[in-house]
Amino acid sequence: MSSSFSTWLMDSCMSITCDSDHNGCLHHHLSFSSSSSKRRSRFTNFASSATSKFNTPFISSLYGSGIHGFITSLQPCSDYYASNTLSNPFPFNTLNFNRKQRRLNSLSHSGKTSALQPDQEVTSTKKPHTKQRRVVVTGLGVVTPLGHDPDVFYNNLLNGVSGISEIESFDCADFPTRIAGEIKSFSTEGWVAPKLSKKMDKFMLYMLIAGKKALIDGGITKDVMDELNKEKCGVLIGSGMGGMKVISDSIEALRVSYRKLTPFSVPFATPNMGSAVLAIDLDGDGFVMGEGAGVLLLEELEHAKKRGANIYAEFLGGSFTSDAYHVTEPHPDGAGVLLCIEKALADSGISKEDVNYINAHATSSPAGDLKEYQALTHCFGRNPELRVNSTKSMIGHLLGAAGAVEAVATIKAIKTGWIHPNINLENPDKGVDAKVFVGPTKERLDIKAALSNSSGFGGHNSSIIFAPYK
Repeated sequence: MSSSFSTWLMDSCMSITCDSDHNGCLHHHLSFSSSSSKRRSRFTNFASSATSKFNTPFISSLYGSGIHGFITSLQPCSDYYASNTLSNPFPFNTLNFNRKQRRLNSLSHSGKTSALQPDQEVTSTKKPHTKQRRVVVTGLGVVTPLGHDPDVFYNNLLNGVSGISEIESFDCADFPTRIAGEIKSFSTEGWVAPKLSKKMDKFMLYMLIAGKKALIDGGITKDVMDELNKEKCGVLIGSGMGGMKVISDSIEALRVSYRKLTPFSVPFATPNMGSAVLAIDLDGDGFVMGEGAGVLLLEELEHAKKRGANIYAEFLGGSFTSDAYHVTEPHPDGAGVLLCIEKALADSGISKEDVNYINAHATSSPAGDLKEYQALTHCFGRNPELRVNSTKSMIGHLLGAAGAVEAVATIKAIKTGWIHPNINLENPDKGVDAKVFVGPTKERLDIKAALSNSSGFGGHNSSIIFAPYK
């Protein structure tokens, strides 16, 4: 996930566009020449002028590590103007660059910034801060072991149907584990061109179809699409490992001859290729693996209201942290998860008492589950209304798709007023108060605010908060 995010982060930094009242676009300043002196000069111009000439919500929102601000902040923050964060990542011409950055910082404190050029200076006044906009969910799309429609998927969850079964897609007789949350019935007909569907890895097909379904569910027709300002639209898709089958097939092909290797092996195995294709194609004893995809259509509230969109819920905010502790295990005291939850609450502007439903990460790994439980009870333990469940109990761990599919389940819980059961929860740890867990049958709950947690190898944590739209 981190590599995918880093790639997307770099792409975003190199393609940020400015508002209509500014001249040019940021990426115009990135046409570096082969000459090292020209490259240094142009990079310095880019780094210094970016703070003054352009409205750069992307960079300013990173400071709080808040997902809501990451999506909706509309202006650079004062900390950004005063920071020195752009001066260190690149080793060339550091002294000269720092000197110019310090000059830029001194100007920022006076309310002015300067686009430093070799022979001239142009000043501009900082824009006043703008109120953060509200974000709502207007479309849902899923491809899961329990169904490929959000309603079918969630009804199966409410009824406690298990999507875990024996693996049929390949011979696993020699493996110790022979079960998974496998998608048994899946067709790309009418969704993906046959020529592409034969070449793409399944993770891309799942994502592509879930994405298109989310757009249709959100009422994004061709006419609506034509009217959208594409410069203010984006596609952000996470994937755990990408095209494993393409990689496996490529290795087998290489055993025969390099001539047998398809030229699509690299792009169709790249984890972040899924979001690129979607953007282009818009015409306990350990966890059990699962497969699928989930996509949410997020939209600025006033834009959604203007086009009469159906609003499922409001996205209040979120956060992400990194333990930086171990390759696979969470930090022993659960500090990373706890910090992530607290930052998500702060970003959302609500108190912990407002959260009465949590869709936990809960992978059935003893170390991770216990630390997450301790973090949850530390934050919300005094809330008598708190209910906790885990979608993975019925569909397995979808890795990179887990967070999105569980977010769909969280939103459906808000919309329907029903929360799905936990199945196969027979012997909770002795240190766990099972009263906060949803039982083996669905329960009615008037959700005030819902938290969905996700974690990953390397100590990555993310928490997002949704609430009923009012």
